[in-house]
Amino acid sequence: MSIADVLHTKGRRIVKVRTSDTVQVAVRKLADERIGAVVVEDQWMRHAGIFSERDFLNAVAEHGAQVLTFPVEKLMSAPLVTCRLSDNVETAMAAMTMAKIRHLPVIDNGQLVGIVSIGDLVKHRLDEKALEANVLLDIARLHA
Repeated sequence: MSIADVLHTKGRRIVKVRTSDTVQVAVRKLADERIGAVVVEDQWMRHAGIFSERDFLNAVAEHGAQVLTFPVEKLMSAPLVTCRLSDNVETAMAAMTMAKIRHLPVIDNGQLVGIVSIGDLVKHRLDEKALEANVLLDIARLHA
């Protein structure tokens, strides 16, 4: 199964902030949207990085509550680790494991077309395995 299959099920909505937005703005978006990461764009609307819950918690641990006034650019993770629509789920999971990240922007022809989380990929794999198990059970019942 490909990342395109995951996005077909999940959707392609991407929540973004600007590099100049405050961390408070980004954290509010994370909370309002009930998501774990936002893509960060520069003033030319190019993807510059990603800002996640982990980035926020690490910064709070180091600097305290004052991080809410910092620009997102100061705390975002960059450069972006990305995948392609045509990549398979296993390849994307391996990239996430190697980079120790939980969110992976998806690029197609140079354009950002979605974002997948480790949870999305695990759910997709579990659904795939459940389908395989059901098919095998049906085959076993036919031969019984």
